[in-house]
Amino acid sequence: MMYNKITGFLFCAYALSFTCNAQQTPNDIKFGFSVGFGSEFRNRNYTYSNQYFKFQFMKTVKSTNRFSYDLVLQPEYNSGAHQLLNLYFVKPEEENYIEKRERYTKLKTCNEYILNIGLLMRYSLSKKSSIYVLGSVGPMYIDTATERLSKGFAFADVLALGFNYKVGQFILDIRPNFRHTSNAGLQNSNAGFNTKNIEFGILYTPKKSVKSILN
Repeated sequence: MMYNKITGFLFCAYALSFTCNAQQTPNDIKFGFSVGFGSEFRNRNYTYSNQYFKFQFMKTVKSTNRFSYDLVLQPEYNSGAHQLLNLYFVKPEEENYIEKRERYTKLKTCNEYILNIGLLMRYSLSKKSSIYVLGSVGPMYIDTATERLSKGFAFADVLALGFNYKVGQFILDIRPNFRHTSNAGLQNSNAGFNTKNIEFGILYTPKKSVKSILN
């Protein structure tokens, strides 16, 4: 499962950040917001498109001349439009399967509320630009039941690559990413959604942190 892969990635990356021979930068913080949108990987079973808004809080825990490691907190609201295409995905052995087929094949909106926690590893290309990889996981609440994911508690896993460009105390951010949602088998429906997304954001760095943000 992608959930386990992301979790393993975060553990390894976090361990790496504390085994590197690096300089502590405890006061290096950044905060801002981003917006993004995406859609499902092409398939014959369902359609899913989404758009989202998130706040971002980052704190650098380690840095070297070229590399830095940030802990990331991201509260997010995601709005998805979903429709079942293959009605046979809902099998006859399911309770009230005819009613479910009729209900799930209608276009519906799914609201998701997420708190992602992740680790970002950054490589500085210059004093103004950098690239990074970000892995994050977090709890999620979805307010609409679908054939792929039950209403209620679930998880959102994200793996992203990004580019930053610094302008004064602001950082412009572009971040293509892959996202997987599921509930780890805690509820009946757990096929989840897999999406490809693009995200645009802006971060602000307090004055004392500007010198260390991109090395």
